[in-house]
Amino acid sequence: MNQQYNAIEAFRKYLKLEKALSQNTVDAYLHDVKLLAQHLELVNAEIKLTEISQKHISNFLINLTELGLSSNSQARILSGINSFFDFLILENLIQSNPTALISFPKLGRKLPDVISAIEIEHLIKAIDLSEPHGHRNKVIIETLYGGGLRVSELISLKISNIYWTDGFLKIIGKGNKERFTPIGEDTLKQLNDYIKLIRVHIKPKRAASDTVFLTDRGSGLTRQMIFLIVKKLAENAGIKKNVSPHTFRHSFATHLLEGGADLRAVQQMLGHSSITTTEIYTHIDREYLREAIISFHPRSKMK
Repeated sequence: MNQQYNAIEAFRKYLKLEKALSQNTVDAYLHDVKLLAQHLELVNAEIKLTEISQKHISNFLINLTELGLSSNSQARILSGINSFFDFLILENLIQSNPTALISFPKLGRKLPDVISAIEIEHLIKAIDLSEPHGHRNKVIIETLYGGGLRVSELISLKISNIYWTDGFLKIIGKGNKERFTPIGEDTLKQLNDYIKLIRVHIKPKRAASDTVFLTDRGSGLTRQMIFLIVKKLAENAGIKKNVSPHTFRHSFATHLLEGGADLRAVQQMLGHSSITTTEIYTHIDREYLREAIISFHPRSKMK
């Protein structure tokens, strides 16, 4: 890892001193390279940045696709690491650039649209809180985006799985795998207000006694209901993109990574089990995950 650091540090000096780029631009380039280095550490701790091939780059981009990053975001990251490998060629550390023959249209599957933090802000502000389900629907959107949850994870969220003091949600993901996802203080407060001020007036059915989000009849919401809620809210906010509940999960990952969050932390929060990674990142300290949310999540910054 020291060799990785030395190469990245040399690249930083080159960008700052020889290319005379702004600090923001330098930071963006370095972040792109560090994402690649983190990916390599997860899949093969022995590989060096000076030894990787086109296949490694392709797998890295597939990994980003699985995390929900759009083609545009991937193109920006690829541009950064392309510059890094051009620098390594300049320094005679490698003979060829492994990104040279990468073709984006052939990588991964088409993803749902990612919506910006500003668009999410507009969508939330467009919610009519005077309507019977206004407050509940606002908390649904805040929780989807605030925790990067799958819609199935949202509708099955239990009150007993909210760790109020620690600021975590215990999520039961695919294959009944458990994970702890940090949630921002404001979203946590909104969850608490919904449960104590609105949900308390609904008599839950037996099967939904511990379920957070309920219908007026006391049953849990369905996937289809969440889909229709999101579609209607996006329409009311004037967002023309194809917005679905999963859009918030993709946007969550994109905004955290582009804001500077650690690749491993984002994978842990999403609960990914990727064929391109190992699971060594599952032991990341929970306080570190909370720091990632506080430092890099747009809704935390807007407060």
